[in-house]
Amino acid sequence: MSDPSTASIVSTPPAQPTDAGAPTVGLPQSNEKPRGLLGDAWRDLRRKPLFWISSTLIVIFLLMAAFPALFAPGDAVNGALSRSLVKPGADGWFGYDVQGRDVYARVIYGARASIVVAVLSVVGTLLVGGTMGIIAGYRGGWVDGLLSRIADVFFGLPFVLGAIVILTTFNGSGSGNSKAQIMGLVIASLIVLSWPVVMRLMRSSVLATKEADYIVAARALGAGTGRIILKHLLPNCLAPLLVYGTIMVGSFIGAEATLSFLGVGLKSPVVSWGIMISDGQQFIRVAPGLVFFPAAFLVTAVLSFVMLGEAVREALDPKLR
Repeated sequence: MSDPSTASIVSTPPAQPTDAGAPTVGLPQSNEKPRGLLGDAWRDLRRKPLFWISSTLIVIFLLMAAFPALFAPGDAVNGALSRSLVKPGADGWFGYDVQGRDVYARVIYGARASIVVAVLSVVGTLLVGGTMGIIAGYRGGWVDGLLSRIADVFFGLPFVLGAIVILTTFNGSGSGNSKAQIMGLVIASLIVLSWPVVMRLMRSSVLATKEADYIVAARALGAGTGRIILKHLLPNCLAPLLVYGTIMVGSFIGAEATLSFLGVGLKSPVVSWGIMISDGQQFIRVAPGLVFFPAAFLVTAVLSFVMLGEAVREALDPKLR
């Protein structure tokens, strides 16, 4: 989207001498290039304090997930019973849990499992739902009807109930799954239960875009289906998915914590905020920090992604500017 103030400036030729020998002074020429949608969105985002606050917090959480040893050099898995339920102090900033493990180290290392599960779930959901939405919206007819009815079936499943059924079946007690298998099952359950929303969002965007003049012109010039989808449809339909995906990362962090708290999500030896809250609820009267500290990090991470998604949505929506 170009700025009308700069687009209306017309370049003038160099000054030519007149009969009297006096040069003609032309209008100043603007060096600013027209901006597109992303350029306008970035200019708007740079002015929002909410964007910088949420982005800073997200960068910190991503660094925590990637390099937890930089923030907490202590051991997050092993502990000493002699330090069981020791209060916060200089040795342990957040205190120790019932097994004598450093709560601060566990909170830092818990960011990795929660964020990795949320990010991979969002990527898988966007790929599955986005692909189904493009096919349904572009092909139309019986293909659209079939895929829409399949999405309605999954959309009608209650999220928590469906996740409990899936995870209890494949990740029940005594299943003996490894850490990677447990995380993979949680990711798969989140994708299976969340892709219909992305499919509907992408389908509506494709339906609103596929009859545009540039799509009709590309089709008339002999462009194939793959080229039209990849070069024209997909770039113009990604903005709603970008916004929803950012918000969905925060939602999936909360969903993973909820499932882990219920005992059907991530399990030991995985360290996550949901597991810490579930383990600490029994000692909330004696040591409230066992619940408060992981819950505070969880709420902050969820709010950071939600605030970033709202800021991006306002920047990409011309009606909200």
